[in-house]
Amino acid sequence: MSRPLNILISGRHGQVAQELQKQLGDLGTLHVLGRDQLDLAHPERIREQVRAIKPDLIIIAAAHTAVDQAESEPELAFTINATAPGIFAEEAKALGVPLIHYSTDYVFDGSKDGAYTEDDPTNPLGVYGASKLAGEKAIAATGCDHLILRTSWVYSLHGRNFLLTMQRLLQEKPELRIVADQIGAPTWAGAIVQSTRQLIERWRDGQAGAWGTYHLTAQGETSWFGFALAIGEQLKAQGKPCAQLLPIPSSDYPTPAQRPLNSRLDCSRLQREWQVSQADWHTALLECLHG
Repeated sequence: MSRPLNILISGRHGQVAQELQKQLGDLGTLHVLGRDQLDLAHPERIREQVRAIKPDLIIIAAAHTAVDQAESEPELAFTINATAPGIFAEEAKALGVPLIHYSTDYVFDGSKDGAYTEDDPTNPLGVYGASKLAGEKAIAATGCDHLILRTSWVYSLHGRNFLLTMQRLLQEKPELRIVADQIGAPTWAGAIVQSTRQLIERWRDGQAGAWGTYHLTAQGETSWFGFALAIGEQLKAQGKPCAQLLPIPSSDYPTPAQRPLNSRLDCSRLQREWQVSQADWHTALLECLHG
């Protein structure tokens, strides 16, 4: 039987953080540090927390994820998304333990025709993507054993996300206009953590692949409009009201932060190196909604 792990999780209430708490508890002791225990806006306390806990593994699930808000508070976004992960990584290196960190498709500008690989040039369009990219570089610079997992379009049954917003608006409005020219893979937070657990088990059992940056999303692709249609289909199947959906271009829905039009990520490297992959996005949506 594998020995119990001492796992530090940064983040308590976010979508991925909540799934980590649900799915990793039997691997050992989880030290879950929410904002009340460790506010990453004040990262100077990270070192004392890590040294007190002496974890076998660090997972960073806390982040500044308000994409539009980040445009008006770049210093805060960089403190939480870049400075803090770098400090965690320095402490992981000092302890000789691995670190898992979640990043984003927003490190790319979306101008590529096909799916992005990990080796493609980065070029974030806004503060959020730039701060997450800075965090990736800060972690890599420490030389600690790490997995940076870039994902996209995260949703779950808790927190703030597209799924919950659509479920509400589709039942409240007669008509909704949804962006149809941004393409990506909606990725369930529960599936992200299922994959994270597989990676942890591979490492724990001495079957680790190469450390580094990987893409981790659901398979397949759709637009926000297509995602909304799928959510609406599930509401109709339950006999609930559902608004008429109209596709619009991004230019008809201006936001403070520009979004990449192409958020497709090629996840084949993770399958090759760690034998970890996810189901199609539509299959995962059904699992999220119905278990």
